Amino acid sequence: MAINSGDTAWILISAALVMLMTPGVALFYGGMVRRKSVLSTMMMCFAALSIVGIIWVLYGYSLSFAPGNAFIGGLEWIGLRQVGQEPSTIYATTVPHLAFMIFQAMFAIITIALITGAVVERIKFSAFLVFSVLWLTVVYCPVAHWVWGDGGWLAELGALDFAGGTVVHIAAGVSALALAMLLGPRKGFLAKETMEPHNIPMVALGAGLLWFG
Repeated sequence: MAINSGDTAWILISAALVMLMTPGVALFYGGMVRRKSVLSTMMMCFAALSIVGIIWVLYGYSLSFAPGNAFIGGLEWIGLRQVGQEPSTIYATTVPHLAFMIFQAMFAIITIALITGAVVERIKFSAFLVFSVLWLTVVYCPVAHWVWGDGGWLAELGALDFAGGTVVHIAAGVSALALAMLLGPRKGFLAKETMEPHNIPMVALGAGLLWFG
């Protein structure tokens, strides 16, 4: 397989655009919460960049995209073994395999970041980190393999999901709803305490970055 410089440049630019959306989510959610919660809210999104990045390199990418069965990928690419400068023979065959891997990592990161909007002011930061690792492992990786992975059962049925409508948005939305129901309302909700957004310009800036990304 020959590497195409234009395709490689475009997938790297695309990865940067998707990465930009995670700080966009941080600003969007950070502006919507009360002032006392803005730091923890934004840190959840930025923590997703780091912790999901580590898990993705260790085993997340392999479980999502390595050859496996209809429901989960294998461990052939664990620790990015066999994922290097040469193109993959399965995915994006005109760009370095590492470029495709990092592009997919950005979607895993923002999917975790999207869920934070349902749990702000309801969950400890440390608990969110544990949840992120578990959720990425048992929910995101299998669903990504179903839809985007070679041999995934939804892919075999002909499912097309170029923009992440299933892997990112349905998975994050349903999980966020379930987590919000489990945790219950924020303390002071529907009481005398006001819960107005503390910074509307931050919300608008975050929305603009998401739109751009």
